[in-house]
Amino acid sequence: MGGASTGTGGASSSAKCPDTTWKLVWSDDFEGAAGAAADASKWTYDTGPNWYNGELQDYTSGATNASLDGNGNLVIEARKEAREGREYTSARLKTEGKKTFTYGRFEGRMKLPYGQGMWPAFWMLGGNAWPNTGEIDIMENLGREPSIVHGTFHGPGYSGAAGPTASYTLPGGGKVSDDFHVFAIEWETNAVRWYVDGVLYATKTPSDIKGNTWVFDHPFFIILNLAVGGEWPGDPDATTGFPQRTLIDYIHVCQK
Repeated sequence: MGGASTGTGGASSSAKCPDTTWKLVWSDDFEGAAGAAADASKWTYDTGPNWYNGELQDYTSGATNASLDGNGNLVIEARKEAREGREYTSARLKTEGKKTFTYGRFEGRMKLPYGQGMWPAFWMLGGNAWPNTGEIDIMENLGREPSIVHGTFHGPGYSGAAGPTASYTLPGGGKVSDDFHVFAIEWETNAVRWYVDGVLYATKTPSDIKGNTWVFDHPFFIILNLAVGGEWPGDPDATTGFPQRTLIDYIHVCQK
């Protein structure tokens, strides 16, 4: 299985929670036959070509662009192919309508793509009245920054470029596309903490939103996606190879 190899990415998926103070409340280890779709009892899809941020992909459903590889990973694949008036296809999975969470540790072990215009993300939304219902970006990566990941949150008065943010650079020139890495947050009543491979690199609290409303006190759902292009990463260019893939070994949710 994918989790059996730790690489530089920390613990395998056999270690469901950091220690005995945490209890596993939800997980997906993406075990199953190669080519199978993600577990429909846990995941649904955002589909279509109409997305914000100037993105270029058409998101598909089922196993079209997101399937198990038979080795314990979910693979989200972005392809250069025309569909619904767009040049690219990819997938965006979410737990909305299946499962929401209020507080806890949210951890994913992933190997990310590399290339100009790639924008993989592991994140959460508190509803669809953005930004008033909140967004927590556990991990975002820009393909042009192969060693850097970003953690951010958004809410009313602190959304978009105004969202409190931080970044982490892998040590020793490591790249997110070379091996699996573990991306996590710990979210509690008045704080969100971001981790890469067990290293705490940022903590955000109500003091970071300058008197605006803290909206991280209600249920959120999880999203996994691989966007192509957009205002932040920029569009693919002649150096970008396709297909591009995000491999996800597991998603674990633990609570105290």
